[in-house]
Amino acid sequence: MQIYKVGGAVRDRLLGRTVTDIDWVVVGATTEQMHALGYRPVGADFPVFLHPKTGEEYALARTERKSGRGYGGFVFHASPDVTLEQDLIRRDLTINAMAEDDAGQLSDPYNGQKDLSDRILRHVSPAFAEDPLRVLRVARFAARYAELGFTVALETLALMRELSESGELEALTPERSWKEISRALMENQPHVFVQVLRDCGALNVLMPEVATVNLEPLAQAARHEQPLSVRWACLAGGLGKGINERFKVPRDCQELAMLVGQYGEDGQRALELSAERLLELLQGFDVYRRPQRFEEFIQVGEMKALGRAQADYLRGAADAARGVAVKPLVEAGFTGQQLGEALKAERLKALQSYSRSRTLP
Repeated sequence: MQIYKVGGAVRDRLLGRTVTDIDWVVVGATTEQMHALGYRPVGADFPVFLHPKTGEEYALARTERKSGRGYGGFVFHASPDVTLEQDLIRRDLTINAMAEDDAGQLSDPYNGQKDLSDRILRHVSPAFAEDPLRVLRVARFAARYAELGFTVALETLALMRELSESGELEALTPERSWKEISRALMENQPHVFVQVLRDCGALNVLMPEVATVNLEPLAQAARHEQPLSVRWACLAGGLGKGINERFKVPRDCQELAMLVGQYGEDGQRALELSAERLLELLQGFDVYRRPQRFEEFIQVGEMKALGRAQADYLRGAADAARGVAVKPLVEAGFTGQQLGEALKAERLKALQSYSRSRTLP
């Protein structure tokens, strides 16, 4: 039995980046041996085990064969006679197909170290085109390492284009697609992810609504380390329910994107809004119970070049509306629908007063 550190941990160490997750591959072992050593199986049909103390994943060296559509359409074969080279060749990119033994000796049968040096994202073998998920993964790696000068090899881009045209992308589940998309959006240059998908034709298959979207707000959101909901709204705000439903986007991301579409123009001309329209905007965001959502709306606007004056004005308006106390109205005898109407009227007065104070010389 031989154990090797593989994939991202090796890649990032060679790049001088922080290593967060470590994956291991075990060559020359059986499932029974892993059980005997106390490793816990992850699933019944997949040869991956959790270390009894560290909880890290250890996978038996395996080969795979395409058996159906999609990223899950594979049959795996794991046995003690599968070599390290056979296991590594099934991986996506050469920079992810390197391994280290416990002495730190590097195994690099597919020239991943050279591609690291040349800043190239290159597929390991033609079998790359059997897994549609790799289109999203390569685009995500392009977004992650763009700041280091990495680009996708032309021959790899050609295989990604082949996958995009094959219909295989349509076999990806919404959950798996969103996992890759959301991870890509949180990279330091997420606009590169979208651009690579556009270059290989995958964007028109997966997210045709995004084809003509200006990517600069998304790039700005990454520079300002905005959360996922803001980044998604910068990309998909105003594009409708379809794209959100197609990927089963989390509710907070969906809601912000839809509200940006509904009220985005109001935000951009905040200083021109009447008190009535301003109140409608604040009510639409439920700034009383969900103040953070309105703040994220303003942040989306700022990524789209919303001026400081407009942003400050919107924040002040929200504070003015939230500052209206309910207790005096209750003490005055208002209840039910009457209380709601009275509260709305007082908030409108507060916004009118706020608006006048902001326009006084």
